Amino acid sequence: MRFKFLPLALFAVLSITSAAIAQNSAAALASLPEADAVIYISPQRILNEAAPRVMSPADLTSMRNGFAEIKKSIGVDPSTVEYLVIAVRFNKPSTDLSFIAPDVMIVAGGDFSSDSLMSLGQLYLQDKARVEKHGSKSITVLNLESLAPELIKTPMLKSYSEIGIVPLSANSVAIGNLSYLKSAVDAADGNGRISAATIESLLRDPNALLSASGTPLSAFAKSIGMMGLENTSRPSRCDTPFGNFYAAVTMTGTNFTFRGAMNADNPDTAKIINNLLTMLMQQGIGAVPDKQAQSILQSLKMSARENEVVWEADVPEKTVADFIQMTTKSAVPASAPAPKPVKTRRPVVPRKRTRKN
Repeated sequence: MRFKFLPLALFAVLSITSAAIAQNSAAALASLPEADAVIYISPQRILNEAAPRVMSPADLTSMRNGFAEIKKSIGVDPSTVEYLVIAVRFNKPSTDLSFIAPDVMIVAGGDFSSDSLMSLGQLYLQDKARVEKHGSKSITVLNLESLAPELIKTPMLKSYSEIGIVPLSANSVAIGNLSYLKSAVDAADGNGRISAATIESLLRDPNALLSASGTPLSAFAKSIGMMGLENTSRPSRCDTPFGNFYAAVTMTGTNFTFRGAMNADNPDTAKIINNLLTMLMQQGIGAVPDKQAQSILQSLKMSARENEVVWEADVPEKTVADFIQMTTKSAVPASAPAPKPVKTRRPVVPRKRTRKN
């Protein structure tokens, strides 16, 4: 009788744990700087929950052995990383009207010590990096100009000439170009934080293996000067939410579930965009040579719902496992055939002539 409610108890514990992780991630992401596009990845769920479903036992054992070696080297087990976030922020053009490449930053948080990781990194880099103080944090900066001289020659890539790494909290670090890391430090101190709407969109499904959210139209308008230049501002005339998107991959039962939506501003535009994308997708599927990839793409369904174009797909985990195994096999180069033995002719020995008596 006491085991009767065990499945229910386990489900409750898993639900509470999942909710706690989602709340921790949401709180951590809320302290990030402004971003026009954000990708959220849950390595913990992917490696501990999804990978065992689609990988062979031998590959799974090999992966975990690799994680053990990584932990010995740098003190971080990838399977304990709670979240990995890739943030992209577009910039206004400079005063000379030149395009500025977007800022990019990767943030990782989980069961590790950011201070220990930083100490190890500084020990490894030694005199190749410098430490720069900004706000309440110390940023370890690596100059890439000596490693990639083309960065100096290309003004658009100048912002990538220096990259840095900084501990944002006791168990999270960020790596990216220097200007964006400084914004991350300011945001951690409460200034210039990412919008709550972006975080709400990104984490609308707390059980997602990975998700993405962004505002491509406004980012494009900002990068081409429609909102002003680097040192000047201009009232924005691009206030439509058209193009704002969300996408996520989760696990439901024995399926991998893909859900997404794009804001189309109004119902009529949503139907027009849906019809256009459906037609393009049907033509694109026929051009894919791999039958298994075709099967996965055919499971994707699109529809217009109010102001959004919604897409969804349920792919059996066996299909994903077969696709991964097939891709892995095709990526491994076939061993070269053994060279055929070369037949050598015996040297011709001249016959000795005998004299006749």
